Amino acid sequence: MESRMLPLTQPQTTGSPRGTNQSDARATNKTDIMSEITKSNLKRSLFLMNCHFTWGLMKNDTDLDDLEDRLYDQIEFVVTKHKSMIYNLLAFVKHLRGKNEEAIENLEKAVDCIQKNHSEDFARKSIVTFGNFSWVYYHMNQVEDSQLYANKVEDACRQLSSPFRFKVQLSEMYGEQGWSCLKFAGKYYHNAKECFEKALELEPEEPEWNSGYATAVYRLQGFVMKHDVTEDTKCLELLRHAVKLNPKDTVVMALLSLKLQDMKQEEEADKYMRDALEKTPDLPYLLRYAAKFYRRKGLPDESLKLLKQAIKLTPTSGFLHHQIGLCYRQKLFDVKKNAKFAKSRYPSASPMGEKEGERKDLVQKAIYHFELVIEQKPKFIYAYTDLANMYAEANQDDKAEETFKKVFCMENLTLQEKQQVNLNYGRFQEYKKKSETEALKYYREGLMIKYESYERDSCKKSLKRLAEKMLKINSRDAKAFGILAYLHQLDGEKMQAIECYEKALQLDPGNEEYLSALCDMRLSMS
Repeated sequence: MESRMLPLTQPQTTGSPRGTNQSDARATNKTDIMSEITKSNLKRSLFLMNCHFTWGLMKNDTDLDDLEDRLYDQIEFVVTKHKSMIYNLLAFVKHLRGKNEEAIENLEKAVDCIQKNHSEDFARKSIVTFGNFSWVYYHMNQVEDSQLYANKVEDACRQLSSPFRFKVQLSEMYGEQGWSCLKFAGKYYHNAKECFEKALELEPEEPEWNSGYATAVYRLQGFVMKHDVTEDTKCLELLRHAVKLNPKDTVVMALLSLKLQDMKQEEEADKYMRDALEKTPDLPYLLRYAAKFYRRKGLPDESLKLLKQAIKLTPTSGFLHHQIGLCYRQKLFDVKKNAKFAKSRYPSASPMGEKEGERKDLVQKAIYHFELVIEQKPKFIYAYTDLANMYAEANQDDKAEETFKKVFCMENLTLQEKQQVNLNYGRFQEYKKKSETEALKYYREGLMIKYESYERDSCKKSLKRLAEKMLKINSRDAKAFGILAYLHQLDGEKMQAIECYEKALQLDPGNEEYLSALCDMRLSMS
């Protein structure tokens, strides 16, 4: 029996009335053209909006897994009326990971938060969220939904009497951008600072923007090698003002305590940290700063107690595991220091004596936590160098070498991170592998990276120390004179540099590097 089912697609016929197919094609083509025009116009509108998609936050600048975990922790633990900002950034992260449906879910949660906490200012508070909605739907190729939210942005701007269709100057806009930059990556801290400055021009006494501004300034100071007294004082006053405006913000209170500790105002620093811990004893973000405070105070056991409390609340936090590893490292340094002192008093004693077992235990505990960090935060460069150094301490030199090489192969390292790995690998070569030639190579690599930092300064000091050591062994070492000449040149000490290059050339007449550098120096003096 023949099947009576019709085919799923009808076969093309050749006997259609003349012009029918052509008119259908023209209509379809016209619809497609109109659709493309609509989408093109929409795209132009999207780039005029002020939201996460237009703030220049680049995917490769952050560890998306770690950022997502931190945002979930903040949603759970941070008490704030501005939780919509966290959902907005989480939605953007979801989009970057190709999870647009989840991005939409988080944007809907952001809207719920705004309606709950800011219903009277809904238009002001929701523009960023609507802009994000429009962008996500555009990427999902849902043009009508994207246009719908673009219209909402335009309507809100009109309500707020903005001269622009899709943009308006609001403290909320700048404040949200500032917090997003702070959370995204250290590369954006300067952007964050500028955003909070703009927010405060419009709303000087808003606690949230004052806290953000003080936090940005504090974090930026962490990148500075030599602190200026004026800048330290400014940062301290900003933190004091932020705490005054919002005494419930115990995280900013902890930053104030750390800054006071930096400036040797220990009694006041202790007071603020105790007050913060009394107010929010179970807040992970406070506990991590408190742990840092007590570790720097020389109390690693107190620090460990707080970190273990925090790790129960946020078990996947790579930052906390890194801090725990640093505490064990500090205890290791203390044990070795005490053993060295004992050895100086009793020369016949073995180097570590009865402390050798404790030393090994601390090394293994530090290794365990540093390994956990790089599992959870594979882009956390400092954890890699800390781990490599602990492998070296455990005489696992092959593992140390392998860990250093992993970092050297990584892309998108910051200048300071490059200096960090060169400095530590140079130390590994000098002290562990006993290769001063290789150490010199990596110290110089770190120094040649033109970014002022503690690491660069340490590379410079290490080069000078080794060069002077080489001259003590052999007063006619051309390489040592070449290194000193280069260091004088960097410091702008031209006469001393010329003198050292001349000595280097006398001992190594055919060295083109020294000859070229000497010619350049002499020309600069003419």
